[in-house]
Parts: sequence; C-alpha cells; structure tokens
Amino acid sequence: MSDSILSTVPEKKRKPDWLRVKLPTGEEYRKVRQLVSEHKLHTICESGNCPNMGECWGAGTATFMILGNVCTRSCGFCAVATGKPAEEDPFEPLRVAKSIKLMGLKHAVITSVDRDDLKDGGSGIWAKTIEVVRKMNPGITIETLIPDFQGKWENLARIVNAKPEIVSHNLETVRRLTKLVRVQAKYDRSLEVLKRLSDAGVTTKSGIMLGLGESTDEILETLDDMRTVGVQIVTLGQYLQPTSSHLPVQEFVTPQQFEWLGEQAKKKGFAFVESGPLVRSSYHAEKHI
Repeated sequence: MSDSILSTVPEKKRKPDWLRVKLPTGEEYRKVRQLVSEHKLHTICESGNCPNMGECWGAGTATFMILGNVCTRSCGFCAVATGKPAEEDPFEPLRVAKSIKLMGLKHAVITSVDRDDLKDGGSGIWAKTIEVVRKMNPGITIETLIPDFQGKWENLARIVNAKPEIVSHNLETVRRLTKLVRVQAKYDRSLEVLKRLSDAGVTTKSGIMLGLGESTDEILETLDDMRTVGVQIVTLGQYLQPTSSHLPVQEFVTPQQFEWLGEQAKKKGFAFVESGPLVRSSYHAEKHI
C-alpha cells in the first residue's frame, strides 16, 4: 500500500456510481418536508445539501438547525450561507420541540450555524432548545452537533449542563488542511472542545471528510488525536463540492478504502464507527446511543 490509500482523480470527473443516491420519495419524506415548511424550521439536511436527505427524511428523521440559517463563518467546504444572521428567535426552541413531537421521534439531532456575532455564541438558545425539547418529549434522547464557541468555555458549559446524551463537534479535516478548509477554526481548539466535553463525562463524537488531499497517515493521526481527547464515536465520509465556489474534490475514496479506515478506527478503540462515502455527521445517529 502506498503512502495514501486515496486515488487521485481529475477535478471534473463524474461522481462514481457509489456516490449516486435515489431521488427522495415516499409518504414519510413528504410528511417531514411539510413539517419543516409549516413550522419555519431550518435543517442541515437542506442547508448543507446532504446526500442522505431522502433516506433520512423517508425514515422520518431530520437534523434540526437552530439559530437561523446564516453562518458568521465561511468554511471552504460548507453550503450554508455566510453573512450577517438575523436576530435570535426566542420561539425557535418551542417550534423545534413541537415538530419533534409531531414526528414522534425517539432520538433528536440538533445542530446550529456559528454565531460569533453573539456574546454567548448562541449557547443560551442551545440550552433552552434542549430543555424545551425534553419537556415536550419525555424519554427522548438528544444529540447536539455544536460549534467551538470561539473557545469561550462558559458557553460550552451551558451545553454540558443541559446534559444531551451525545455532544458532537467535528474536526472536519486533518491538521495540515484545517486553515484551508475551516478558515476561522483551529484544530487544537476543536480538540480542546472535545477534551473538555469528555472530561465532563459527556459522550463525545467527531468526524472528518475525506477527499480534500489528506494522506492516509494524516487520517490515522487525526483518529489518534480524537482518541487522545476521549472521543468515542467517529464518522468518516466523502467530501462533495457543494458549488463551484467551494473547495474542489481532490480524491474520491472507494467503499473498500472506507471499510479499511473503519477497521483501523475500531482497532484504535472507538466505541462506534460510521465509515463510508455517503456518511455524514448525523447519519444513523439513532444507533449511536
């Protein structure tokens, strides 16, 4: 095996067969779309152009995105709009909680845009959303996919105190590519977020995208870094360029290569591993509990 298990491909090459997904259909898909529209909710499924939206919505699940749908950061991989966000919506937690109840979910996944414009980074709305979702949906389990809050630990503490069952924070890529891929983020700051969560007794989760030019050794080093700070659940998926203004795909990783990486991750001691071309942060999230 060479230094990299990744196969370099021309930038304009068509997506391989393993990256093709079926068009979303079915009654459950229509039901979820209607609920999202009626309650004026944002989902990362739509805003992030997730390839699994049809499958997940067809199964009656969705990942809710709070604090609006405009992000204060401009990551090179992300399809979410960048700009000046609207004011916080105090009724958003209630709308999310009602929709989860209408969908009859047993497990809810909630994420948010980065809100560096807010003193608390949006952590107040985060905590309120978890509280209201729990109150309206007794017995539910919650996964939160959070930003780094710019390393302001009092804001992270609000998430810890709200006690979601899983807290996820994605490294997204290897150390060398972080400045290119996550312009306003820092690799070590993200590791510190995960360490503080783990040290507080929280079940932690993280993930990276492949196909941005990383080597096999860098992937394995990143997995080691995650384990060092106590991450228990990891996701590995293929990066797909959302628009021509985003970072181009450098490599397509085969399902067999993802399977090998998943095996390596399990050997490193992760409790749960999702590794595949179409895997995203919240893919099969209900299984991670």
